[in-house]
Amino acid sequence: MFIKQSRFAVLTILAIAGLSSTGCISRGPNLGIFAIPIPISPYFQDREEREFYEHERYERVPILGPITKGGPAIALDPPSDDQIMRAIEKLHPVSGGIPFFHEKQRNNVRIVKELIADYVDPPRVMPLVGPVQQHHAHYKCTVYYSETTRNGWPLPYTTVDEDSVEVVYIDHNHLHIVGDVDTGPSSNY
Repeated sequence: MFIKQSRFAVLTILAIAGLSSTGCISRGPNLGIFAIPIPISPYFQDREEREFYEHERYERVPILGPITKGGPAIALDPPSDDQIMRAIEKLHPVSGGIPFFHEKQRNNVRIVKELIADYVDPPRVMPLVGPVQQHHAHYKCTVYYSETTRNGWPLPYTTVDEDSVEVVYIDHNHLHIVGDVDTGPSSNY
C-alpha cells in the first residue's frame, strides 16, 4: 500500500513538473498567467496588417519640393487601381461570404479615372511643417463590373448583374515647400 501511494505521489510530481516545463512558459521574470501565449484568430492579424498598409500607403501627405517658377503645377499620379478597389470595398464589402451558402464576386472590372480639379492653394505656414502650398487633385473614378451572387440555401440560385457601376471620388492632396529650401550643411569635402 505504501509503495502504491509513493508511486502515485512520484508520478503526480513528475506530471506537474512535465506540464510546467513545456515550451509555452517563459523562463525569466515571473509574469504569472500573462506568460502563457493566447492564440489569436488570423482575422484580427489580417485586419491590423490591412490598416497598417492603408495608413502607410494612402493616408499620409507627402511634402514635395517647391513648384518651379513658370513650370506647370501638375498633380501626382492618379489613384492606383488598388486604392480605388479598397475604397469601394470599404463602402460595399464583398469579401467574407460563406462558401456554398452565400457568396458575392466582382468580375470583369474596368476602371475609368477622370481628373476633376487640379489647383494649388496660396502659401501658408503649417505647424511642424513650415511655409507650404497645398496642391489639390480631385479624381472621379468610375468602376464598371459584373456582380455575381451565389446563394446555396434554402434554394440554390445564381444571379449575375452585368451592368454594375460604382463611382468613387478620391482626393490626392500633397504639400509643396515654399521659399528657399535649406537642405542642411553641404558635405563637399
